[in-house]
Amino acid sequence: MKSGLRLLSIPALALALMAGVPPVPAQAQLRVEVSGVGSNQIPIAIAGFSNEDLSPQQISQIIRDDLARSGYFRLIDAGTVLSETAPVNFEEWKRKGAEALVVGSVQKLADGRFDVRYKLFDTSKATMLSGFALPTLPTSTRVSAHKIADDVYEKLIGVRGAFATRIAYVTKSGGEYRLVVADSDGYNEVAALRSREPIISPAWTLDGSKVAYVSFEMKKPVVWVQNLLTGERRVVANFKGSNSAPAWSPDGSRLAIALSRDGLTQIYLINADGSGLQKLTSSNAIDTEPQFSADGQYVYFLSDRSGGPQIYRVSVNGGEAKRVTFNGSYNITPRISPDGKTLAYISRREGKFQLYALDLASGQETRLSDTTKDESPSFSPNGRYIMYATETGRQATLAVVSVDGKVRQKLSVQAADIREPTWGPYLK
Repeated sequence: MKSGLRLLSIPALALALMAGVPPVPAQAQLRVEVSGVGSNQIPIAIAGFSNEDLSPQQISQIIRDDLARSGYFRLIDAGTVLSETAPVNFEEWKRKGAEALVVGSVQKLADGRFDVRYKLFDTSKATMLSGFALPTLPTSTRVSAHKIADDVYEKLIGVRGAFATRIAYVTKSGGEYRLVVADSDGYNEVAALRSREPIISPAWTLDGSKVAYVSFEMKKPVVWVQNLLTGERRVVANFKGSNSAPAWSPDGSRLAIALSRDGLTQIYLINADGSGLQKLTSSNAIDTEPQFSADGQYVYFLSDRSGGPQIYRVSVNGGEAKRVTFNGSYNITPRISPDGKTLAYISRREGKFQLYALDLASGQETRLSDTTKDESPSFSPNGRYIMYATETGRQATLAVVSVDGKVRQKLSVQAADIREPTWGPYLK
């Protein structure tokens, strides 16, 4: 192992990622502040779950916190504990102003697991909208709460929530860089990699088992892939010159990367094990920052072939590239929404680097940020939010904005800069 580099012990990392907890007591190193609200907030009451004091985590409070930070719900104080088997007085809840009600219970099973049960009611129609039971390991109660919040979000908003997901980001404190994996709410933080050299461009596989990233531990940018369940890591691109900007294909079988091995930086495809290198673009310009389309048939990338940095698209089989962005003279860092309909990117206009979103069908462009030093956008798995890096004062922080621009979150780590965010897939 190279000097200046430290991995979390493999057993500890594997336990943390499979069980949903770190090897130290769970706490949120990432501080989340919410501003702005979605249009037409839904008033909802989340009652205390029966017997949830048996659980290591308070299920109902995690659900409340999730729905509150989404920006699309207005919490009504339930002031009571209600099991999913108890009768519901719908008129009483309507008088309290709640249009939806969440109730549930926790039971400890003989094998040490917990049986977490929940129901969601529409108080105006006096009907049950959803409900299920989750057999839960003691180490996974937060995940179960996030899954319930995801279901509530889906039944009331129409799109699955993004609470039972993970995020990755890079922090710098003193002379140490850390590649961090955490739950979407900042809890269960694990440092997957520590180094005295920069770490950039982390990218998840869709199954959440691996992360590709660029490390400078060899005194140059090299692409690595790390298995998050075992801690095993391997070099997949260490060619002459710069090796950068890894992006996974949807099936996880290969990566799009940017290499300067032949002079100017161009886009290449390479198998996940580092074999089968294939050159995708051949231009007299700099081509970099590749991203696969949602269906895996195209690669979006940044190029200055038109005189300034713009975003282009090319088939994975090669051929002529098509320009995608035309507004503004400086557009970088393409990211595609999970449904393939929206392109997010950073645009420099009037000296400000800000987050924009482009509807690929209509060509309509929307500015989503009000900050001025934005970088590294990443869509949530449900496509409803975009996380990106920015600066607040002199500190590098993360921000999250809903795709309609209504809801904003600021995410920061005390006494550390935080950059290079990427939103991971759903937890199983």
